[in-house]
Amino acid sequence: MEFSRGKIRQIRHLMVLAALLILALIYSEKVFTGAAFLFGIISPFLVGGVMAFVLNIPMRAFEEKLLGRWRGKRAEKAKRPLCLVLAIVSLAVVLAIVVGTVVPQVVATASEVGKKIPAFTERVVEELDRLVRDYPELTKRIDELELTEINWDSVLGSVIDFLKNGAGDVLNSTVSVASGIISGIVNVVISFIFALYVLAQKERLADQGRRILSAYLPQAVGAKILEICSLLYRNFSSFITGQCLEAVILGTMFVVTMSLFRMPYALMVGVLIAFTALIPIVGGFIGCAVGAFLILIDNPLQALWFVILFLVLQQIEGNLIYPKVVGNSVGLPAIWVLMAVSVGGSLFGISGMLFFIPLTSSGYALLRESVNERNARRRMPGAGRKEIGKEDKNVVQVGEEERTAAAEKAPERKAGGRKNGKRP
Repeated sequence: MEFSRGKIRQIRHLMVLAALLILALIYSEKVFTGAAFLFGIISPFLVGGVMAFVLNIPMRAFEEKLLGRWRGKRAEKAKRPLCLVLAIVSLAVVLAIVVGTVVPQVVATASEVGKKIPAFTERVVEELDRLVRDYPELTKRIDELELTEINWDSVLGSVIDFLKNGAGDVLNSTVSVASGIISGIVNVVISFIFALYVLAQKERLADQGRRILSAYLPQAVGAKILEICSLLYRNFSSFITGQCLEAVILGTMFVVTMSLFRMPYALMVGVLIAFTALIPIVGGFIGCAVGAFLILIDNPLQALWFVILFLVLQQIEGNLIYPKVVGNSVGLPAIWVLMAVSVGGSLFGISGMLFFIPLTSSGYALLRESVNERNARRRMPGAGRKEIGKEDKNVVQVGEEERTAAAEKAPERKAGGRKNGKRP
């Protein structure tokens, strides 16, 4: 049995892939070490890509809505840098508002807690004195307890050992922390510069990517990859836009309701909850915990009412606002949103919670499209006709036309058979 050249090429590729997988399993530890090293090298550029994606949303809005009618040669040269600067300034203003509103209130609350600690300590001492006076049996029990004596020689030896060995460890840890901070700042600067280059030349980079796909991949595979990338872009941009809008609405609701009920720190708690609500599902509860603690220092009863108010507004937001603003934008059922948040948070923490929802939404859309296409091709009854594509509608339409034509020809065959005296 002879194989064609294409079949031999496929077998050769499969053998090479199997050999690579076996080598990767044998040297898995070195592979993971190399992957971690490579990820450390390209991590600034990955962060820069994320920055470029986030900045592209307001920059595109400024280009299309604010300066959409500005056209000409000057517009082509000046529109992109101007919109990029406006996007950076808008995000910087938002961060400045959040930091400027939350940090001073937290510092003031911390100083207030520091002032209340001595009074609280005096109150505790007075209560202990009262207990001793009212219950003399307690002092007898305490006197009967055998307290262990402190071995001052061992304490002095521990201090000397720390001065000998611990000082060097502290110095080394200080140097490592300082170097980590410096390297982190350098990586952030590199990421930001890379994001600026990506945004300035995004059309050229997209054209280069399409040309590379068309040069090295079959046409059908390249078209599918471009379709998946377009779907990912739509889902991620819709999710970020919807999440920000939902956070603003939730924060505004808290500011208004807390002001109506005359609760303290209304503006600060509203801004904090709006900022933490960017984290899906669990972010609002983080803001609630911080806000309840701040109000508890001032008035414990109002802290209880604040928690009740938070639960009520959270139900309104989760059942009415979030499905309309965010749920419809990504097209993902609530159960899969919960699964995406849980899996993403377990794997990558807060960042995993953020990007796993649009990623799961894209996978869900691709799976739904594939299932509907297969069911339509097999002409299964009850296949999802609303969500199938144009090709699937053509398949269903052709099938219906064939069945209609067969039904129309059936009476003619019966009539012709009877005329000829033959059974159809």
